[in-house]
Amino acid sequence: MQEPKMTNAVYINRDLSWIEFNRRVLEEAQDPTTPLLERIKFLSIVSTNLDEFMSVRVAGITDQLKAGYAKKDFTGYTPEGLLRRIMKRTGKMVQEQYKTLRELSRALAKEGLIFTDYDDLTASQKKQMDPYFHDFVFPVLTPMAVDQSRPFPLVHSLHLYLAVTLLREGDDPEEEPYFAIVQVPSNLPRAVQVPSRANSAKREYVLLEDLIEEHIQSLFAGYIPVSVDPFRLTRNADLTLDEEGAEDLLEEIEKELKRRRWGSPVRLEVRKGFHPYALEMLKEEFEIEDNVIEIDGPIDLSYLMRFALALPGFDHLRYPKLEPVYPREFDETDDFFGVLRARDVLTYHPYESFEAVSDFLDQASEDPQVMAIKMTLYRVSGNSSIVRSLAKAAEAGKQVTAVVELKARFDEERNIAWARQLEKAGCHVVYGLVGLKTHAKILLVVRQEQDGLRRYVHVGTGNYNDNTARLYTDVGLFTSHPVIGEDASVLFNEMTGYSAPHDWQAFGVAPTDMKTKLFELIAREADNAAAGKPARIIAKMNSLSHQEMVDKLYDASRAGVPIDLIVRGVCCLKPGVAGRSDTITVRSIVDRFLEHSRIFYFENGGDPQVWLSSADWMTRNLTRRIELMCPVFDPHLRDMLIQILRLSLNDNVKARVLLSNGQYVRESERAEAQAAAMTPFRSQFEAMDIVTWKKWRATF
Repeated sequence: MQEPKMTNAVYINRDLSWIEFNRRVLEEAQDPTTPLLERIKFLSIVSTNLDEFMSVRVAGITDQLKAGYAKKDFTGYTPEGLLRRIMKRTGKMVQEQYKTLRELSRALAKEGLIFTDYDDLTASQKKQMDPYFHDFVFPVLTPMAVDQSRPFPLVHSLHLYLAVTLLREGDDPEEEPYFAIVQVPSNLPRAVQVPSRANSAKREYVLLEDLIEEHIQSLFAGYIPVSVDPFRLTRNADLTLDEEGAEDLLEEIEKELKRRRWGSPVRLEVRKGFHPYALEMLKEEFEIEDNVIEIDGPIDLSYLMRFALALPGFDHLRYPKLEPVYPREFDETDDFFGVLRARDVLTYHPYESFEAVSDFLDQASEDPQVMAIKMTLYRVSGNSSIVRSLAKAAEAGKQVTAVVELKARFDEERNIAWARQLEKAGCHVVYGLVGLKTHAKILLVVRQEQDGLRRYVHVGTGNYNDNTARLYTDVGLFTSHPVIGEDASVLFNEMTGYSAPHDWQAFGVAPTDMKTKLFELIAREADNAAAGKPARIIAKMNSLSHQEMVDKLYDASRAGVPIDLIVRGVCCLKPGVAGRSDTITVRSIVDRFLEHSRIFYFENGGDPQVWLSSADWMTRNLTRRIELMCPVFDPHLRDMLIQILRLSLNDNVKARVLLSNGQYVRESERAEAQAAAMTPFRSQFEAMDIVTWKKWRATF
């Protein structure tokens, strides 16, 4: 069946746009100018991205189909038509992914890193692998038979299993076989190093499932294995919470996490050549027929990330290590408060160290003049200094409030653990407002000083997570500006108490007024353009999918406003459409670090305003989450943010430009006539140099 034609030329479908984003990630794995082990990591990211997409987005579409929902979305797709197109596009992507894996495996082999089929090992190597299997693997394996007395065991989502088809010794081969499954341990390395061949310096690896398959007889004494086939199931991972009726949200989420294990099956991946009897057993048990994906290679390539990170040596196959610089404003003093009384400070991660945030909070926890600390926590790292500082502050008698988002998808269990730890330390832990996720990133410190109470605030575009701060590009603002401090206090009161929506002096806050404020800012640019005044919009974000927001940008474009959008992932807006979006450009940058900062620039008739935000321009961010948009008042810091935008707009190495037909092309491909004379400009590499030397300037 052919793919349906685009049913609405005005918008790009959100899910199809996401697929194009993941294709751009795959292109990084295919780029020969990217270091080899970094390409391996990008290939792993493609897999984990697709897993989440299937377990959330595709699962939701599948639920719509089961419920008989057939209404078109604003891009013109019914759930049935959209699912059909998604499966066709993701199927092609998976084929391309495994073609890339084969190419990268050949490149690794040239570097002396070889993934070997178990059958290709020498007899000596196989013999040397036996102790590893019997000492480390065999003790944690559990064969699970399926028969009349033993029902089908629970198969966990996104875990690798082996389907084993067996005959009893002496049975007729024509008889119906026996069936069992074995889970491949996820707490052992998937890539197992094999003892080297004689006189060889090369490192060889076999996959753990192949090692288990070779020794499968040891699990089924008295039976003859007919086939051993890897498979993996993807389940619906969305939580279904009745927050109104939940007496204790923490306990309700814990229950839902347990129920997630039984989420409805969405996708079944099987290795090419899967035994027909075993496949029918799985399809019948999981009640899945259509979304069965045959994989020509190892199922689940996420193991490549662990392999690349854990591999010792081979630094020539990696990016040079980045050592974040400590923000110069704080580098020569231990008094954060003294610095912030004099001026605001902007930090740009990962080029500048996240330790500045941790150190600021740590100083606040120990300072006897600090009266209260309030903070939002969305995704926190596994060993968080942030949590330790909050606990220390509470134990010291300070008023500590943590607004913990328990519903941060796939981080629920970790956040529950931190919430309990904070409560034990004496912190006031609040789980946000019913029906809304708390996604704002803000820290408020209230300090008693000679002239009265002073508020110190940190607002960021990224999570308070020291691990992701090394991998994501984000900006953070430290300030003691009284207007921002007053708004911060009111925001926390809204999140923890019964305060009515506030008339904000500086902030834009979702879901109450951020959308309206953005619409007003966009409309003002349109009015200025119509009046012949300077007008321009530059917006950097992760995703743009809110229909009304797209329409407002179309209106501004028709009024003549130049609009540059830097959207890493999903973009439902079509640029360059005559009479609708002639003045709009859209570009996406996929590079070493995950572009994560949200920065909004409005020309404002020649008096530019710049905002940083936690929110993308998506429906969920603007209507179903507590989000924050904060202005940057300091002219020097505004210039720094403008420079960050300028870097992205000038990137001609890793930037892809969205065309009016919905396709992305590299900037260099779009301007072929100029490519030969084009000086390569890679925004992330330039940012490293700028941050190191603080060479900020505000020019476009």
